[in-house]
Amino acid sequence: MGRALTDKRIRKALQTPGRYRDCGGPVRGLMLVVGSKHAAAWILRYWSGGQERWLGLGPLSVIGLKKARELARQAREQLLGGVDPIDAKRAAKAARKASKAKEMTFRAAAEAYYDQHGGKWTNAKHAGQFLGSLKEYTFDLIGATPIADVMTPVVLRVLRQQVAANNSFPAGAFWNVRPTTASRVRARIEAVIGWATVNGYRSGDNPARWTNHLDKALPERGELARIKHHAAMPYAQVPTFMAALKEREGTAAKALQFLTLTATRTAEVLGAQWSEFDLEQAVWTIPAERMKARREHRVPLVPAAVDLLRSLVTEEQNPFTFVGARTERLANDALGRVLRRMGYDCTVHGLRSSFRDFCAERTNFSSEICEAALSHVTGSGVERAYKRTDLFDRRRKLMEEWSTFCLTTPVETDAKVVVLRQAAHER
Repeated sequence: MGRALTDKRIRKALQTPGRYRDCGGPVRGLMLVVGSKHAAAWILRYWSGGQERWLGLGPLSVIGLKKARELARQAREQLLGGVDPIDAKRAAKAARKASKAKEMTFRAAAEAYYDQHGGKWTNAKHAGQFLGSLKEYTFDLIGATPIADVMTPVVLRVLRQQVAANNSFPAGAFWNVRPTTASRVRARIEAVIGWATVNGYRSGDNPARWTNHLDKALPERGELARIKHHAAMPYAQVPTFMAALKEREGTAAKALQFLTLTATRTAEVLGAQWSEFDLEQAVWTIPAERMKARREHRVPLVPAAVDLLRSLVTEEQNPFTFVGARTERLANDALGRVLRRMGYDCTVHGLRSSFRDFCAERTNFSSEICEAALSHVTGSGVERAYKRTDLFDRRRKLMEEWSTFCLTTPVETDAKVVVLRQAAHER
């Protein structure tokens, strides 16, 4: 017959892995399981419902012999009362989890998701749109609702809420009269609920998912929304535009010239810092965290772009290249304001469409090179994994042709600004 455990016997047991029963102790079935000198835990072996069960009582490093016997005694008392201690432990854990979930509201989950994913947005505007749209369309309706209780009817209540008319939209159900915004809100709700599920605040399928779920209750966005367009300047007008732009004073006008010559995005130009430029090699390296595709992008700089940058250099260097009158960088809408003041009914982003049309109409460069110049992601994931070149030298030749065209003597044209359908990858 075995002996009861003592502190001395426990110290000795730690030298040899195995199971050590507290045979002569006050509670039947208690044992110490030793995996190594630093890994030992208390277990209670018992029978319940005709099955052998093993209840973990905690590690030896935390629970001593006296406490282990007390916990084992409590478990035996539960058995006498007809309660399986393992089932009771699981029920208590589930109750704590449910209580925790009740404390996490949809609003709190949305704010937590926003805080943890701040790095995914390439600029402050996009980050603000995420939380701003949820504040406007969800917080008053379901912000105080426990995230665990946000089910399909709750999501549909948000998407079918009545919204007031404004200059752009009539009054009516949110999903029907503002389908683009409503679709984005739905996707953001889905992301928040997904975060809550992964973090243990709820369980089950995501009630905001679209495919094979909400698509059965709501019409497709394409059936309701008019296609949004970017107003683009016909590429033939670009030389005239650039000539007029060069006559304008101010950093914003120079930034718009630089954007046109590089065919880059507004956020990439406004966020440009001197540390990103190698003017000797005529290269602008935009870090991955500032790119839409989240990968580093090298931009070949034509001589006119380099000269423009050199004209901005001052003795007291600001880290940002294009500095505002009262701020360390230009405002987000600064370039658009220049276009409007010049009388052009097109968008800054539309200048990238002008560049792409020029590539197709006036050059022999492949589509792959043209898309690479716009930093568009093309090809399958496998193709991108094996393609290790960014076609930089060939892109430099393309940008030189574009620069020559932009800076030639303007040709009179009767062409008008047209509206081009927004490409899927630009939305």
